[in-house]
Amino acid sequence: MRLVVACRPLYALSPASFFLRFSRPSISFFSGTKSISTSAHKKMETSQTPQIPDSFSGVENSRTQLFLCAKGSSENNIAESLKKSDALKLGDERLSVSLYSETVARENSLPFQIELYLSELHADRFGRLIFWSPKMSSTQDLVSQNFCELPLGAVCVADVQVKGRGRSKNVWESPPGCLLFSFTLQMEDGRVVPLLQYVVSLSMTETIKSVCDAKGLPYVDVKIKWPNDLYLNGLKVGGILCTSTYKSKKFNICAGVGLNVDNEKPTTCLNKVLKQYNCESVLRREEILAAFFNKFEHFFDILTNQGFQALEELYYKSWLHSGQKVLVEERNGEQLVDNIPVTIEGLTSSGYLLAIGEDGKYYELHPDGNSFDFFKGLVQRKLEAR
Repeated sequence: MRLVVACRPLYALSPASFFLRFSRPSISFFSGTKSISTSAHKKMETSQTPQIPDSFSGVENSRTQLFLCAKGSSENNIAESLKKSDALKLGDERLSVSLYSETVARENSLPFQIELYLSELHADRFGRLIFWSPKMSSTQDLVSQNFCELPLGAVCVADVQVKGRGRSKNVWESPPGCLLFSFTLQMEDGRVVPLLQYVVSLSMTETIKSVCDAKGLPYVDVKIKWPNDLYLNGLKVGGILCTSTYKSKKFNICAGVGLNVDNEKPTTCLNKVLKQYNCESVLRREEILAAFFNKFEHFFDILTNQGFQALEELYYKSWLHSGQKVLVEERNGEQLVDNIPVTIEGLTSSGYLLAIGEDGKYYELHPDGNSFDFFKGLVQRKLEAR
């Protein structure tokens, strides 16, 4: 692979340098493709994709429908309070907020079975207050615009979103069959914040393994493409978006995930691969979401208390890049200065790619811009001897 990079001064990059990139309000550390993603496309249907009943189309008298449900008495109290206060907002959209238990608990044809989700959820902090909408603009916008109103760990799920966001404000549309959700969390150490996206990605790949094992299904080998895309059989099936703002000495973070579970177009999805094994059972979005929070809560505690190093070995088993050889073209303006063959070994402490050259020198590679292929337009910095 040939990588054309910009020429920068060659010096060791400290973790503080990385921290400064993420210390400003409304920061995005997401990797995605421009305009449209593999879990983002025009509305498509498959035989396994549940259809949204007319009565729950997501719009009622020009309002976006939003249903609140919770696991636990304290979360239920918060849900009731949010409904009464009418404080939730979503840009210029008008929201119709209802308690799930009062409106749709007896509806059998709903695409997202909240009762199934809650029965599988065992996390103590994450996912216990859920906002579900049949159709909305963006789950990420809902949680980010209402962050201060929500408890940490609250999650918003949509069956369809029409203004999903990727990196650099790219617009995504997401069809039925995708698992689309965003949730809230908080961190204090700015040096660790950029590594959160890797923990979210790892949590999802490990979740898919555990759900397949629990259901006796063949292993679906989803891999991580750095920094935060999910790939299956060479095709993208998911992506991660993390944004943060800094307030009162804490980072308020909204983490969003899109995963192709049951939508075969535009690329592939988990259940399509399982069908190739003639499996009678399939994966459900509700099961994956609950298992994700069960897994993520454990990994998040490890990240917070022990650092990413404690998860690094497991992460490398799930990513695509160990031993990947790339050729870096170092340029000074338009002039080619040198070709540097390097081999990717892992991640630096800042979360960038760690590579070693044929001369034994280490380099830190990171993206310069928003490319369709994140391995084009990498900027390299030489690291001091390790």
